[in-house]
Amino acid sequence: MHTLQRYIFKELVRVLLIIILVLTVLLVFVGVFREVSESGLGPLQVLQILPYVVPSMLPFTIPATLLLAVCVVYGRLSADHEITAAKAAGVNAISLLLPAFFLGTVLTVFSLLLNDQVIPWSVANIQRIATLAMEDIFFDVLASQNLVEDPANGVTITVSRVDREQRKLIRPIIRFSPNGDDPVIVQAEEATLRFDLEHEQAVLRLKEAHVDAPGEISMKLKDREFAFPLTLGGKIKPRHKSIQQIRKHIAEIRDEIRRSQEEKAVDAAFTLAMGQYENFVTPEFQSYDSQIVSSRTSTNKHRTELHNRFALSCSCFFFALVGGPFSIVQARRQFLTTFFLCFVPILLIYYPVVLLMMNLAKHGAVDPAWAMWTGNIILLLAAWRVIGKAVQH
Repeated sequence: MHTLQRYIFKELVRVLLIIILVLTVLLVFVGVFREVSESGLGPLQVLQILPYVVPSMLPFTIPATLLLAVCVVYGRLSADHEITAAKAAGVNAISLLLPAFFLGTVLTVFSLLLNDQVIPWSVANIQRIATLAMEDIFFDVLASQNLVEDPANGVTITVSRVDREQRKLIRPIIRFSPNGDDPVIVQAEEATLRFDLEHEQAVLRLKEAHVDAPGEISMKLKDREFAFPLTLGGKIKPRHKSIQQIRKHIAEIRDEIRRSQEEKAVDAAFTLAMGQYENFVTPEFQSYDSQIVSSRTSTNKHRTELHNRFALSCSCFFFALVGGPFSIVQARRQFLTTFFLCFVPILLIYYPVVLLMMNLAKHGAVDPAWAMWTGNIILLLAAWRVIGKAVQH
């Protein structure tokens, strides 16, 4: 029995690795193209991010490739009557399926580690490479046009010339007017630029600077740093955080909701005591509700990602639970036919249900603690039926 199980397991691993390699190579190009389109990276940066794109593709390719590998191996065994021969020798079909179940369990743990540790690390590295590329683009634009504008953050920089070797700006003039306010104008003899990734800002170190601020305020600074916001593609998505970071963020948001509710209650009590009922319709008072709603929406998104991460990883096991016995029952030499017969219902039922529950959970309509497992429960019911047929026949 152990020899037969080792044989099946080796075949599963061999086929799985081949399929994953092919699909990953194809999907990597899609991932790289997306990053290039969003960040405007050059050929050198594309080569640098290639190793970090692969991990983000694997959690989506592993379940489907495992199902295909199981259909290939068990479909061939069943079509060649090896399953029938094993049953005739008194071997239970469940024992023949154990290698697939074991591989599904291993890949479940592997997918969870990818989602929790590897993907946040790879996304941070992609962001770092893209941000460093922005520095080169910044100097290239200044060297060619002597002007850089960022209307979103209200920053405009003009220079007399750029010293590319020492990364210096000669006679820069910085105009900073956030939210359309009166601008702050800074002039300097020279400046050096560095990008602060941790605080998402660009820092100009100015020498012999002169500052003109609103209100006819003017001052001279010998050596001063001037920071302005740096757009890095928005906030980090919940999918790009580890489980520990997600739980910490949920706890922080719940504290914010509690504080907002307490402040709202205190403000309402003072308003009632003073008889100033018109304050209830002021934007300041209504901002409590909008802040609470926004915090709850963020909490729902992070809780949905937390439970979906475990459910999506466990789908590897449930795919193997369905695919193995289904291939035995079908007993077809055309493994692709078996795969499509098994995968099409999954594609039409499992994924729409998962996406529907994910959308409802993010909007707070259902509890993600059970909603994100609905798709796996459907697979479990289907597996229970086909395993019964595989054992019976």
